[in-house]
Amino acid sequence: MARVTKIDAIARLLEDNGGAAAWKYIYDNIEKYYPNIKAPKDWEAALRGVLYRELKQGRRFKRVGIGVYALAEYQEREAVARIRKDKVRMHSYMEGLLVEVGNEEGYATYCSDRNAVFQANVRVGQLASVEDFPDFTYPEIVRVAKRIDVVWFNKRGSRFPQRAIEVVDSVGTLEQSMNRMYQLKEFQTKFRIVAPERFGDRIRRKLRQEPYSSLAGDRFEFMDYDEIADYHEKILAVRKLGF
Repeated sequence: MARVTKIDAIARLLEDNGGAAAWKYIYDNIEKYYPNIKAPKDWEAALRGVLYRELKQGRRFKRVGIGVYALAEYQEREAVARIRKDKVRMHSYMEGLLVEVGNEEGYATYCSDRNAVFQANVRVGQLASVEDFPDFTYPEIVRVAKRIDVVWFNKRGSRFPQRAIEVVDSVGTLEQSMNRMYQLKEFQTKFRIVAPERFGDRIRRKLRQEPYSSLAGDRFEFMDYDEIADYHEKILAVRKLGF
């Protein structure tokens, strides 16, 4: 029987997972096909090195997210096109983009719905670096804030929220989303509302009303889906240039 290489093991895991996977899935399941993988102390770095070298060859794998890898035949554009037609799936997809961007920007990232599906069988919780919302302040504030869609925390030192982001796919949920973020007004947190552009005028009017308008500077800001997707795509393009 032919020996299974690390590359073969990764390929089998991606196939098991619908064609794509994040590092957490690969780390958690690699022993299924390569039982002795964790013997070396630096096995994770070694595994990354193997995949990165293979990516440069461009034969078996490709990068379809900042932290998501896929088989060469995986059709990510078709997958995203299907997602964009489904409001529920689009909400989860945007959460995944925001977590990936936060990771790349050097933040510790949290998503309130760790089971939200980003791509294929890649869940947002496999991308977020913070599993349990930090108890950085009064329990009554944490209880509300932990329901915010995506939060970026400072990575070094004590965990405090730097960005609080709500994905709004219905104007009916706008006020609830803004109120959750408003609980963090006493911290140096910036608030972002991410929604389809057709909601833009409605959201901007809301931001000019109290109590949100009283917050100094640009702490509340609206960004549309396409802005986030374009920014993520630009980061991904840079990441594909080298490792």
